[in-house]
Amino acid sequence: MAEQYLRPTNPNFPTVHKRIRNDKRAYPHFKDCIGALDGTHIRVSVSPDEQVRYIGKTGIPTQNVLAVCDFDMRFTYVAAGQPGSYHDTSVLYHAFEVDEDHFPHPPEGKYYVVDAGYPNRPGYLAPYKGERYHLPEWHRGMEPNSPKEKFNRVHSSVRNIIERTFGLWKMKWQILYKMPKYTMHTQKKIVAATMVLHNFIREHSSGDVDFANFDRDPNFVPTIPDRYNKYAVSPHASDDSTTEASFLTMDGFRDRIATSLSLAWN
Repeated sequence: MAEQYLRPTNPNFPTVHKRIRNDKRAYPHFKDCIGALDGTHIRVSVSPDEQVRYIGKTGIPTQNVLAVCDFDMRFTYVAAGQPGSYHDTSVLYHAFEVDEDHFPHPPEGKYYVVDAGYPNRPGYLAPYKGERYHLPEWHRGMEPNSPKEKFNRVHSSVRNIIERTFGLWKMKWQILYKMPKYTMHTQKKIVAATMVLHNFIREHSSGDVDFANFDRDPNFVPTIPDRYNKYAVSPHASDDSTTEASFLTMDGFRDRIATSLSLAWN
């Protein structure tokens, strides 16, 4: 089922998604954005001898799961199983290498939005570093003033689709909070299988309550039973900035978006 469901609906992305088209801040500046890419940490059950390599920023053994989603909250790619100690950029480059024939690179002229944990490179548009970025920072403070701040404000709003998709996925499949002691190979397959089921429900169950809540309210926050709270991994476990150099061509592209977006701001 993964071959059928964990993939873009149309790999050419011929139209602008309504999520962008109907956003007066994002459109037309982000018209070529086709989704978001990010990593999230899922607990693993491994022997004490294996734990060290799986313990990263979270302080607990996890796998760093890389995923891509579209604006319909569908997962279009997943790479599971990399140790939690690995930086997001390392996980991405590993996925490029091992899934060379299958990785859903954006078509020419299109891109995913990514956070500061990834370099700004063709097909992967990152925010400006050193500027306010995350949505709570805007909700608490002043409105953005500079072109860079305005770009980051809209970029964060657009990229929020993957945070919400991860949140709904984890809310539905609570096995992800307390992974049984299966082999690592099986634990990786559980991640992929639950994403397949997530997509299956999205495509074939229009009356699903959880998806309906997310569709109705862009600020809807998923909740999990109290008994699982102690197993939850921080959603910001992957937020370290990358030291990888950006591509000058993509930096220029970002600057042009920031300028046009700032001129249209009202």
